Amino acid sequence: MLAIERAIAVPIHGRYILEEPTAAAPWRLLVGFHGYAEAAEAQLTRLQTVRPADAWLRVSVQGLHRFYRGRTADVVASWMTKQDRELAIDDNVSYVEAVIGDVARAGQLTCVAFAGFSQGVAMAFRAAARSQHKVAGVIALGGDVPPELDARALANVNGVLIGRGSADQWYGPETLVSDVGRLRAAGVNVQVEEFEGGHEWSEQFSRAAERFLTDHR
Repeated sequence: MLAIERAIAVPIHGRYILEEPTAAAPWRLLVGFHGYAEAAEAQLTRLQTVRPADAWLRVSVQGLHRFYRGRTADVVASWMTKQDRELAIDDNVSYVEAVIGDVARAGQLTCVAFAGFSQGVAMAFRAAARSQHKVAGVIALGGDVPPELDARALANVNGVLIGRGSADQWYGPETLVSDVGRLRAAGVNVQVEEFEGGHEWSEQFSRAAERFLTDHR
């Protein structure tokens, strides 16, 4: 007998962490995406090191695909695998828009910026490219621009800060050059912040992110 593979859509619950607002709406919203085998808390901690001149409400979204880290009780997540990749992309983008919509119901949003680390970088670009809200820009560290986004989609991103540690073996210098070229060809204003370090969110990059958010408010 021939086995037939099919896909089916079902409701699923996601998880995000919202930093308690310190100011009344309207808000500028900074949405973060963690790396592989991390939880939303990891990216929120990174976002909390970024303190721009203007107030931003921080949200960290956790990937829908949860699992235990190794043989521990720590629950972590990833954004997708190669299996049903296109469907997962659509699911994830719809998920992020639902999170932003949930936040917006509590108060008006003036703009949204997206910040990704490692595997979360691709999600930051996808969310920005297809966002229904005004996009202030994307902050990307240690991950590449997803290949399926063409120049028209990338044009919606507005501005981008790309970071790379000098010893990062996961995000190499050739990929950085390629990503910058693709973005600039799409008319996107790109800033690059390179620092001494590896696959990590450094203090130097946090300061660069502060300047970026201040300039793109």
